[in-house]
Amino acid sequence: MPLEMNREVMITCAVTGSGATQDRSPHVPRSPAEIATSAIDAAKAGAAIVHCHVRDPETGAPSRRLDLYREVTERIRDAEVDVVLNLTAGMGGDLVFGSAETPLPLAAGTDMIGAEARLAHVAECRPEICTLDCGTMNFAEADYVMCNTPGTLRAMGRAITAMGVRPEIEAFDTGHLWLARELVREGVLAAPALVQLCMGVPWGAPDDLRTFLAMADAVPADWTWSAFSLGRHQMPYVAAAVLAGGNVRVGLEDNLMLGRGQLATNAQLVERAVGIVESLGATVVGPDAVRSRLGLTKRAPLAPGAAR
Repeated sequence: MPLEMNREVMITCAVTGSGATQDRSPHVPRSPAEIATSAIDAAKAGAAIVHCHVRDPETGAPSRRLDLYREVTERIRDAEVDVVLNLTAGMGGDLVFGSAETPLPLAAGTDMIGAEARLAHVAECRPEICTLDCGTMNFAEADYVMCNTPGTLRAMGRAITAMGVRPEIEAFDTGHLWLARELVREGVLAAPALVQLCMGVPWGAPDDLRTFLAMADAVPADWTWSAFSLGRHQMPYVAAAVLAGGNVRVGLEDNLMLGRGQLATNAQLVERAVGIVESLGATVVGPDAVRSRLGLTKRAPLAPGAAR
């Protein structure tokens, strides 16, 4: 597809993530109240979408607890500022092998559950968007594999579509986009799809510009896409994504620093991204424009125990 600058840009803030960053910055939110407050502050700074994980409030470790997701959801929806809610559905596919010579039994940290269980919080909280990690990959650590088989993705994709939630395809490498196009061709996912290009995550697509442009060029012309990279490359990728025709993601999930020696808040990262986007001559759009563009429907969470 021809690459053309995006003039109306959606900014997503990835608020906390599931990485082991909770002790590296006091600004990484842990409790539902902290996560919601940080998301709301990001929305006030210009984020149209907030992407949320939850953490154990005491330890900061990543969690799948429904009560934590529900509290985050309700706090954000009750806020005075509007924002599109995007919940992760990436947890529950974690394989940690033993040593290279003795890979089995699987090691501590393994968390493998079924497709329905991976979406339990989505079914209950009814976010407007949830993520769908569109492939399996070696993921940073020596013996950890992020596991998303085609069969699991088909099951999750059908369930997300049936809920009326918009899946955001997380593409960590070119093959993930190939599979995403196949899922749309099969009717598992609706077209035009929504894609997040995840650059520089070991050991997926490297964040050099040639690879990035190849990834962007592999997205069908009528799909909506966004991109991010990690650490010090986060802000350069704000400019790169806009210039290549895409949208923007920033936030503490991907980067803790505003500058050398300066720990960031989510709101500060969004404010910096807004400045970059506007300096390029583009406009930052709000949640109503995002809903119109993506055909989103804002819903209340289901009552506890209600049929799904």
